[in-house]
Amino acid sequence: MPLIIPQNLPAYQALADENVFVMHEERANSQQIRPLRIVVLNLMPTKITTETQIARLLANNPLQVEFTLLQTATHGATHVSAEHMSAFYHVFEEIRDNRYDGMIITGAPVETVPFEEVDYWPELCEIMEWSKTHVFSTMHVCWGAQAALYYHFGIQKRLLPQKLSGIFEHRVVRPSNPLVRGFDEVFYAPHSRYTGIDKADVDECIDLRVLAESEEAGVYLLNTDSGRQIFVTGHPEYDKYTLDGEYRRDINKGLDIQPPKNYYPNDDPNREPIFRWRAHAHLLYHNWLNYYVYQNTPYDLKDLTGLE
Repeated sequence: MPLIIPQNLPAYQALADENVFVMHEERANSQQIRPLRIVVLNLMPTKITTETQIARLLANNPLQVEFTLLQTATHGATHVSAEHMSAFYHVFEEIRDNRYDGMIITGAPVETVPFEEVDYWPELCEIMEWSKTHVFSTMHVCWGAQAALYYHFGIQKRLLPQKLSGIFEHRVVRPSNPLVRGFDEVFYAPHSRYTGIDKADVDECIDLRVLAESEEAGVYLLNTDSGRQIFVTGHPEYDKYTLDGEYRRDINKGLDIQPPKNYYPNDDPNREPIFRWRAHAHLLYHNWLNYYVYQNTPYDLKDLTGLE
């Protein structure tokens, strides 16, 4: 699926160097195909890294995907230049009247802060409410999943005894669901968070279905029956060295923290980490785009209706 992004976005050359299929707008327009319109609300401080990670997972399929980046207006980026944000990002007011086939809301490093105390919480609530009528299917990732589960269903996050960091074994519990089609019965996925959700709270919500979970990391993948809302409590988009970078950052801050579990051989941070979740990550995003976006979105996005 060729991903349509500006040719001067840093992700364009990075992905092209990896032989990932990206396409600039001039070439896309010449094909006269309506691309899938995906908007990404990037709440991560490492904007360029996250853009590239998500772009990598949306690319390399036979359909066009138009990639729009969104930032909050109430919280400015501090880890990337203002020129980059101005060139490639929109604020909500600029896209409010648009409609999209899909949306991704990323994680954010604010897990230990109560939702209502996050400075952009009112704006995020407005965007999540808007997504119910202006986006066909929304994927919420890590803290973005916790925020959406709280906003839409009242499920509160819980503070964990210590940071959950590492690569954890998961099991598919609803194999007939299209989102996990082709998954191995057991697969691996990264987590990096201080909070989680209780399975009991999810089980009490009649609108949610658990698709995959982990004995160590808990509920991992959930959706509504319609697939209009999807929740991923981990970080499948992380690349090979993301957890390594986070661990060394925390050590340099003087934090008392353990190496990510099941990541380095023998949990030894002096050894090369093992990249064993890449296939799962690509399949998850492929299934989402195919079964919950491309196969079901109306051709004319003006025909979008609210969530059932």
